[in-house]
Amino acid sequence: MSDELPAHAVPNAGPSVGSSPGTVLPGDAVDARQPATTTGGELSGGPSGEPTSATGGGPSGTAGGEPTSATGGGPSGTAGGENGTGGGAGPRRRSHRWIVEWIVVILVAVGVAFGVRTFVAQTYYVPSTSMWPTLKAGDRIVVNKLYGTIHVGDIIVFKRPPAEDCGGPPVPDLVKRVVGLPGQTVSAQGGQVYITGKLLKEPWLPKGPQTYTRMSKPFTVPKGDYFVMGDNRVNSCDSRMWGPVKASYVVGKVFLILWPPSQFRYF
Repeated sequence: MSDELPAHAVPNAGPSVGSSPGTVLPGDAVDARQPATTTGGELSGGPSGEPTSATGGGPSGTAGGEPTSATGGGPSGTAGGENGTGGGAGPRRRSHRWIVEWIVVILVAVGVAFGVRTFVAQTYYVPSTSMWPTLKAGDRIVVNKLYGTIHVGDIIVFKRPPAEDCGGPPVPDLVKRVVGLPGQTVSAQGGQVYITGKLLKEPWLPKGPQTYTRMSKPFTVPKGDYFVMGDNRVNSCDSRMWGPVKASYVVGKVFLILWPPSQFRYF
């Protein structure tokens, strides 16, 4: 037998690379350029041993040496150098502006309502029958605070005078009809009212016992005051008991019955 080997045979010089995992034997060749397997954004060994990212050729996962995000070309993970991506700050600004606008609208509306209530008009609830039959208990009236001159026959709302003590729970405001102006003398004869000796015509009062007026003696109204009575003359605690109303106490004139609808009317 010949000792020569076939031309295609390779002598068994020992184990080859990979015959023992993780072991490199002397004389074995290793390709230093072989990259390690990477996934996602993990660093891999690039040429010359410099680390690169899977999405860029520069160091530290950047393109051209500047940090970038996956969605924008600006610094710090933004688009165009502004916070957020793709104009995301726009909706937030619009939402903030919408809230501010509504707050301003509400404040203006409250201010207008407060101004109207304080200086122009106000609604009141009638709790008693002292102004029957003109005003009934439960009626809601509107008072004009820009009333101008007060005349005999006007229905006014005024702050409760300190001398008023007719029993029942105290109320801050009262409603009565003006029957005497400053300087006039008010008296009653035969159930009817006289102003400085002249009969006061009261077309607002129906005929009947409820409107029969009594006074203990005549009364001269001081300057700056008004003499008031309820239309329900036999069941009204008014100036006949506690004196006149100071002009500074007057809130305004009643010009409208707002509720109930069956009582709706202007004065």
